[in-house]
Amino acid sequence: MMVTTDNSQDIIAQRRAYNETLMQAQDKTRATWFPIALLALLILLPLLQLTGTNYNYVIHLTLYTMCYVVMASGWNILGGFAGYISLGHNVFFAVGGYVAGMLFARLGISTIILAPFAGLVCAALGYVIGLITLRVRGPSFIISSLALVMIFRIAFENWHFIGGAAGVALPANGLPVEWAKLPYYYAFLAMAAFALWASYKIKHSKFGMGLRAISVDEIKAESAGIDTRFYKVLAFALSAFFVGMAGAVWGEYLTYIRPNIFLVILISVNMVLMCILGGKGTVAGPAVGAILIIAFNEFFVATLGASTVNILATGVIMAIALIFFPLGLVGTLARHRKLPRILNWD
Repeated sequence: MMVTTDNSQDIIAQRRAYNETLMQAQDKTRATWFPIALLALLILLPLLQLTGTNYNYVIHLTLYTMCYVVMASGWNILGGFAGYISLGHNVFFAVGGYVAGMLFARLGISTIILAPFAGLVCAALGYVIGLITLRVRGPSFIISSLALVMIFRIAFENWHFIGGAAGVALPANGLPVEWAKLPYYYAFLAMAAFALWASYKIKHSKFGMGLRAISVDEIKAESAGIDTRFYKVLAFALSAFFVGMAGAVWGEYLTYIRPNIFLVILISVNMVLMCILGGKGTVAGPAVGAILIIAFNEFFVATLGASTVNILATGVIMAIALIFFPLGLVGTLARHRKLPRILNWD
């Protein structure tokens, strides 16, 4: 028994040494100035409104993209680092939206202030759900996550206290139309920056190393002394926290909350596709995937109209991209050592 423990400790020590060497090599190729410059640019972007031209559409599109960056980065903690594919994370998007939205409607407290609280509620819910659903893995876990969406949608549509299927209208802010989006824009910008920073810290922590070991081989990870059950459940809770925060602010931004806004499978599918296209398990991947998929959708809607044709076109682009980039754009380029310095956030 002692031999097994010693071997396990040797494996962990070797992995730590390898990761330290890898981080040192990456530091030499990492453009640390780029995320800071990008953040500064996004902070200044709304000043375009001072030019006299209405840039509300640009601000909305950027805000919408940052919302998905938050959610995709959160999903990546469970689906990318730990390797557990969930198609039910929009449940936390809905719970966050309803928790903050109902408090906003009843007490008048902005969802921007309530977002961290809504995230913590979702984290607690995620921890409980994780204890139940993470007993299974693979296709069984994916099916259980889909069932979760159906259960919550039925419950929300028949819960009269939260408005049932009709939902609840939320008051709009009193700002002029050209500035009305700004509070939500900066809220999503702050959350996106925090989500990406947290992803980096988690990936390079002992906890993150454990999640990646689970993703590679859960049985070997457990034999190496990793508490796989606790790690997976905690990853589920952290993942739910970020998705819940995004849902909290999104509800007030739309000025109403309704089950068919939050509890549609396309939202969860988008989170998954963004991580896969950008690079599942990387820090920059979810952000890159969110930008590309939203850009593809907007381009095809503008050129082909709001029909199923634009969905088909986006799907074709996705398929072609994944043929040439099987690990996602960031993952594949990093594997072949061709990743641009500005995207090396790992």
